[in-house]
Amino acid sequence: MAGFMKRSRLIRIYTVLTMLLMLGMIPMHASQGSVLPASANPQQKAQALLANMTPEERVGQLFLITFTGSKVGETTPVYELISRYHVGGVVLLRKNNNFSDQEDILQGTHQLISTLQQVKYETSRDAPDADPTAPVYIPLFIGISQEGDLYPNDQILSGLTPLPDLMSIGATWNKDLARRVGSVMGSELSALGFNFYLGPSLDVLDVMYIAGGENLGVRTFGGDPYWVSEMGKAYLAGLHEGSQNHMAVIAKHFPGQGGSDRPPEAEIATIRKTFEQLKLIDLAPFFAVTNVQNDPLAIADGLLLSHIRYQGLQRNIRQSTLPVSFDRSALNEILSLTELVPWRQRGGVLVSDNLGSPAIRKFFDPTGNRFDARLVARDAFLAGNDLLYVDDFISSGDEDMTTTLKRTLEFFAQKYREDPSFAQRVDASVERILTLKYKLYPEFDFQQVVPSDGALSSIGQSQQLTYEVASQAVTLISPDSEELPNVLPRPPQLNERIVFITDSVVARQCAACTDRPMIAVDALQSAVVRLYGPLSGGQVSRNYLTSYSFTDLWRYLNQLEEASPIENDLKLADWIVVGALDHSPDRPESQALKKLLSERSDLLRNKRVIVFAFNAPYYLDATDLSKITAYYALYSKAPAFILVAAQILFQEITPGGASPVSIPGVGYDLIRATSPNPDQVIPLMVDLPEAPPPSPEETSEPTPVPTFKVGDTISLKTGVIFDHNRHPVPDGTPVRFLFATGGESGLAQTVDTVTVGGVARASYRIERSGLLEISVNSDPALRSDKLQINISGAEAAAITAIVPTAVPTETVTPTPTETPVPTATPTPMPPLPPHPTLGDWVVAMAISLGGAALGYWLGTLLGGIRWGIRWSLCVLIGSLLAYNYLALHLPGSERVFSQGTQSMAVLFTLCGALLGGAVGWFWQWLAERSAHPAR
Repeated sequence: MAGFMKRSRLIRIYTVLTMLLMLGMIPMHASQGSVLPASANPQQKAQALLANMTPEERVGQLFLITFTGSKVGETTPVYELISRYHVGGVVLLRKNNNFSDQEDILQGTHQLISTLQQVKYETSRDAPDADPTAPVYIPLFIGISQEGDLYPNDQILSGLTPLPDLMSIGATWNKDLARRVGSVMGSELSALGFNFYLGPSLDVLDVMYIAGGENLGVRTFGGDPYWVSEMGKAYLAGLHEGSQNHMAVIAKHFPGQGGSDRPPEAEIATIRKTFEQLKLIDLAPFFAVTNVQNDPLAIADGLLLSHIRYQGLQRNIRQSTLPVSFDRSALNEILSLTELVPWRQRGGVLVSDNLGSPAIRKFFDPTGNRFDARLVARDAFLAGNDLLYVDDFISSGDEDMTTTLKRTLEFFAQKYREDPSFAQRVDASVERILTLKYKLYPEFDFQQVVPSDGALSSIGQSQQLTYEVASQAVTLISPDSEELPNVLPRPPQLNERIVFITDSVVARQCAACTDRPMIAVDALQSAVVRLYGPLSGGQVSRNYLTSYSFTDLWRYLNQLEEASPIENDLKLADWIVVGALDHSPDRPESQALKKLLSERSDLLRNKRVIVFAFNAPYYLDATDLSKITAYYALYSKAPAFILVAAQILFQEITPGGASPVSIPGVGYDLIRATSPNPDQVIPLMVDLPEAPPPSPEETSEPTPVPTFKVGDTISLKTGVIFDHNRHPVPDGTPVRFLFATGGESGLAQTVDTVTVGGVARASYRIERSGLLEISVNSDPALRSDKLQINISGAEAAAITAIVPTAVPTETVTPTPTETPVPTATPTPMPPLPPHPTLGDWVVAMAISLGGAALGYWLGTLLGGIRWGIRWSLCVLIGSLLAYNYLALHLPGSERVFSQGTQSMAVLFTLCGALLGGAVGWFWQWLAERSAHPAR
């Protein structure tokens, strides 16, 4: 019996040990949610997940790929790359036909993204739990670069709200607008399923436009590092806010390509700046969005590393000098800067720019015969990139991009197994990538990753925000605001002829899609007719409006057509209104305006020539501008900007924006524009600690006047110091406080400091008794309030303010971005009043003519041909008067239209005809009674 009990105990122990061993053999990823406590942070979750990933899964996370088409079936290459090769993300591009507007583009895009995520999810779900090589479910990054201003900067050309580009936002100098635009962008893209945003561009445009050279155009907030930083932080915070932190924001193009002299995607450019200049100008905005002390919403999740070379960083540049994105020592030198180290330590991700770009192919394979994509990817990764973005990534000899990607991924997996240092580098980058994904999704739950399509109906409803940006951004470039009333005293009149010439651009969403105008030939004319045409006040007549494209003008100027009506229309015109875009070598017709100004300026003589720049404002030179009556910058071609241009033309609103970039043609220098305005008087005051607000039980008492004696320290501050555009000067603007003791013959001391938020502060210790006079200046603003204090002996004295007499407080001076522009923000355009349509007119004319014929027949029947004619005229006049009463919006017509448009117009015309017939009958009755009084 004892032996039996002993054997039973051993069996139980054996069973328990066996179960424990079996539990230990179950892959941890099968129950990864229960391994870590609920309080685990994203990095801890990433480390736990990384420990259970195969080498293939790890190297797959390093790649951000593209694919062609909008189908994701089991036989497609992208399906295989996701399910078998475990790529970390996908970027959708217009040029790859990933979007189609042949059906509902929003629904189609949402479905495509959902399917991509579902492929990864089902691959992991279908694997048996006991399989240790079963893939782990990790959501894909679904990326897009959507910069605003439609084609060519947007990937999705319709369906979304047509948002403004970055330069138009910069021209408002309003951080709140930047944040709101970012919020709409983040909200709409997130609703479609995007979780990886390549942008915004934080490049500082600091070079003049050179024909044929690099041209950032409107893809930058401007040319001042401080304002690019402020706008970039606000826009980035809006993206996070709008997406509810479900979108990774990758600021570009680190470390800055604003000084490039050629398109970096076409050729590796070299920027000749010192390292100090690089830090002060190009890197400053990136420092701003990686500062871990900022609002967390304003911190970039990653940086897109540009393919570019810097002489100040890489010393002597040779043809063989690697771009920064492939130069490990140069990149490490940048990343070791104190401004970037904390961000990198907290998981900041570096994303390579496209490794399949023509610039990279040309650099590594000048002959075009031996491009080894595997080695390019390896070198980019070892240089310091965490996530490798690849498009058109094809090795020489490979059939297609899919073949190259498979070989590259297999090469990385093999190297991971063979090279421990490479494996360590892979693990570090994958941990960063997984940590970022856990920040987006605390749990890798498919239902959280893929949004429902219920939010699609709210997309595209924020046009009013775009209008608000347009109305605040529009800038008068030439002449200045004082001279404008002299050269343009009034808007176009009813009897004046207007010729519109527009740089019309068409684009298609996909290769099989239909061409759609991004800015139509008659876009300006249509906006003018809508706002000021016969049905909206009658300030213009359609008969006096004509529209042509830049292509029409270009063909005429180059004599490519034997007969063109444009010449005659230009000669007869009173106004010539031009809508211009950028100057592109790919579009020779974009030079049509410059050719007109230089070769046929005779056609512009004695005419009012108005030019609206719907792109960057620096393409025209001083000679060009001398032949133009007025030149306005709107910076974007979104529909709301066309509407604002029409309002500017008719002087309904006044431009209040200021260019965020230098414009050589008018001598507008951004450095001078953002320097202190010499006409201002800088406010100066004692910097008192802010008193706590009184409780409801307490009565507020006046703030006691501070007094000082010898040995005390006076804390001082300025009010907001404004630049030439009435915005606060950038941070770091030098300010000098002057302290004069003993009157004019006494001693003078200075304290130099810089502004923060437009305000400068300083402290001064009183060393002796006597008269102390304090002033401040910030060259070239040399005037300020003055403070005086006269200390005698050991007694304390109060400070006296001189000019103005009242000591100003900071609340008197408006803050930079909160202050409205000098002009009142225009209200949204009211809806057009109801009016008869063409169909109404046709029916009304039929009633009038039919009624006149009936009146002629009745009149002839009752009184002969003469009365037939009279009856006919009465009916015709009555019906036409009734119809025109409605068409001219005379009193009471709106009430009639409130009952319906066509039916009421027809009924009103019919009543007029009947009334006219009654008048004809009454006229005949009176005539017959006069002729036969006895009756």
